[in-house]
Amino acid sequence: MHDAVNAAVVESIETGIANSCSLMVPGPAAADAMRLLRARPDIPFGIHLSLIRDMPAYHWGPCSATSDVPTLIDPDTGEFYVDSLGQGPTLLARARLTEVERELRAQINTVFDAGLAPTHLDWHCLADGGRADIFELTMALAAEYGLAARVSLDDGIRKARERRKPVIDNPIVDSFSISLHDKAEIFARMLRDLPPGLNEWAVHPGHGTDRWQAIEPAGWEVRQTDYDFLTAPRARETVDQERITVIDYRPLQKAWSGG
Repeated sequence: MHDAVNAAVVESIETGIANSCSLMVPGPAAADAMRLLRARPDIPFGIHLSLIRDMPAYHWGPCSATSDVPTLIDPDTGEFYVDSLGQGPTLLARARLTEVERELRAQINTVFDAGLAPTHLDWHCLADGGRADIFELTMALAAEYGLAARVSLDDGIRKARERRKPVIDNPIVDSFSISLHDKAEIFARMLRDLPPGLNEWAVHPGHGTDRWQAIEPAGWEVRQTDYDFLTAPRARETVDQERITVIDYRPLQKAWSGG
């Protein structure tokens, strides 16, 4: 999304307890993110499939030509619809599956053409793609490209398990749902109370630079406090004390691919 986010993500993995990340290929700072990942082939990452943007003043659109994916584009702006304006339902009501597939393939192929090796697919803002047919498309693309997929919702989890794909055992944790008040203590308590099984935390580290605060005035504190916890000694100490095994998507990718 921005170089202040990219840098914090890398630091949260290299010096903190985060173990994986996701690349938003249409994002304004995707080239910077791919440069960072190319220089760090040991960092596992997925492709954060993106059909919607976050804020009206932060402008970006598809990897495909807009004329090739007209049902994914807001006719008033010529760009992706905006999640913070509640336009997700409008997108999902309009989007033709053929155009969704065209754009998702463009995003995935951009990553592979850059010489990078992703581990999985996941979704930006639209859990499990937001529609049953888009979910099925995601599953098919994961199989075609030899990747795992993040599956978050009950219906998708059921379908994935029917196909003998490993998915989370407990509800995914999204850091945007965690109170900013005493967040470090909340995170530490959640680690101490972590239920058995496969869990996933979607955290959003970022540096609250002046430029990023101007872009995301309502969310930068979430990212800064996520970064502060992930890189704090207390986080590592809690993980070690609780004997939590932190993994990335590589073993899941192997299982999803039949290994």
